[in-house]
Amino acid sequence: MSKPWLDSYPAGVPAEIDLSKYSSIPDIFEQSCSKYKDQTAYINFDTKMSYGELDELTRQFAAWLQNQGLNKGDRIAIMMPNILQYPVVVYGALRAGLVVVNTNPMYTARELKHQLEDSGARAIVVVENFAHVLQQVHKDVPVEFIITTQIGDMVSFPKGVVMNLVLKYVRKAIPDWNLPGSISLKQALKQGSNQSFQRPELGFDDLAFLQYTGGTTGVAKGAMLTHKNLVANMLQAQTWMSASGISEGTEIIVTALPLYHIFALTACCLVYTALGGVNLLITDPRDMAGFVKELGKVPFTVLPGVNTLFNGLLNTPGFAELDFSTLKGALGGGMAVQRAVAEQWKEVTGTTLVEAYGLTETSPAACINPMNLEEYNGTIGLPISSTECAIMNDEGDLLPQGEVGELVVRGPQVMKGYWQRPDETAKAITPEGWLLTGDIALMDEKGFFTIVDRKKDMILVSGFNVFPNEIEDVLALHPKVLEVAAIGIPDPRSSEAVKVFVVKADPSLNEEELRAYCSEQLTGYKRPRHIEFRDELPKSNVGKILRRELRDAELKKGKD
Repeated sequence: MSKPWLDSYPAGVPAEIDLSKYSSIPDIFEQSCSKYKDQTAYINFDTKMSYGELDELTRQFAAWLQNQGLNKGDRIAIMMPNILQYPVVVYGALRAGLVVVNTNPMYTARELKHQLEDSGARAIVVVENFAHVLQQVHKDVPVEFIITTQIGDMVSFPKGVVMNLVLKYVRKAIPDWNLPGSISLKQALKQGSNQSFQRPELGFDDLAFLQYTGGTTGVAKGAMLTHKNLVANMLQAQTWMSASGISEGTEIIVTALPLYHIFALTACCLVYTALGGVNLLITDPRDMAGFVKELGKVPFTVLPGVNTLFNGLLNTPGFAELDFSTLKGALGGGMAVQRAVAEQWKEVTGTTLVEAYGLTETSPAACINPMNLEEYNGTIGLPISSTECAIMNDEGDLLPQGEVGELVVRGPQVMKGYWQRPDETAKAITPEGWLLTGDIALMDEKGFFTIVDRKKDMILVSGFNVFPNEIEDVLALHPKVLEVAAIGIPDPRSSEAVKVFVVKADPSLNEEELRAYCSEQLTGYKRPRHIEFRDELPKSNVGKILRRELRDAELKKGKD
């Protein structure tokens, strides 16, 4: 197949990556720890952890795991926010040959039970703030080893001790819990420091992560990501970044997106460890004032995020006054970047908000825009090295340039399949190796891909396809609109009608003004028939607006 995107590649980006350089994630990790031993790897609550310290702590944890009888291929769940313990536990588990099961710390007991049962996790590391949730289900799941930690445990003394006391006794943020047989991470590391560690043989086909996905559209499924998948995506992203002025051993990346999500896991934790960069961990990015304060402490160079995160920062007092002289790039993914946000970001920071595209199933990067873009271009960019993208119709035929259809992806970063779900794997990956993304897209003559919308989010109005992204982009440009979500609701006259949910940036905005604006900007069948103002919109753990929740609520309202 033709690959017009190759002619649009930034200078220095090869068509293919060399996968022969490494055999596993620990292989890359150990080389970085040796090369950057005395340099800072992570910062959290003003506490710095060097690569040398990270190397030793991960070895201790790996040794402890092995001495408990946990073997290569066993699953270990990790339930914590962005704190220093996260890289220690993740890299320690991977060094021991275990498979990491990232778990959202905000899960309900029902959601946690499903993930622990489905993955068959033998161990879990949990922050004490969420231990009471585990307590509700631990007798019903196969977990044998429970390791607990407190948010301030690795924060320097006395700040960490005070933090833990405040969380427990002042803020009451740690509900009472009782998990017999559990051990603290501090104890495990102490024991591991006196135990031997045997590096297991790991290869490309070995699983590294069971990364659960699909929770917003159905039962969460574990995407089987191998060491090859992650090493490939690390090299793909590293190559792309290096060709755009990102250098080894000098970068400071802001990690505000949760590390248990595939975007931050790869783009921040894995890639910037390989690059010898510094990860500034933001534990609670919803505290925007605190987030901005943390940004003011370091000369950050890279800031990945989702549209709502960038929008939130732009609307937080003090952000516009920060020093952006060191900022080399801002990478948007996880959801569509809105033009209004991208334009304001450029105006405030002086840097272009570069959109990228990926899925849990692609580890996650599949397409990235050139990092040296002068202006936001509305596309998801070009297929990265060793990656093929195409447009497919419902019959499975590849469509020519300019045609609209389902975006499909093929490359070394595409998952092995869904854990213990061969039927779901067969539905997602064709015999030719194409991953069906469920996104409607098109490719232009230069190889840039543009997402039109999600298949399931498309609204059918009197036989016309209406794409929510278009409606949202138009309304987001209104100066009095802060956030917006568009869905289709049943309508007896037109099959479906467009409904928008709007969060005001200016309290004076009213329905009449918004309707007049839509009449100017949208053709008749695309104009919202229903407008509802809200104080906030439902979002996922990474800030993605959940149209499904809005749709479900509307359907329930209709039945009532």
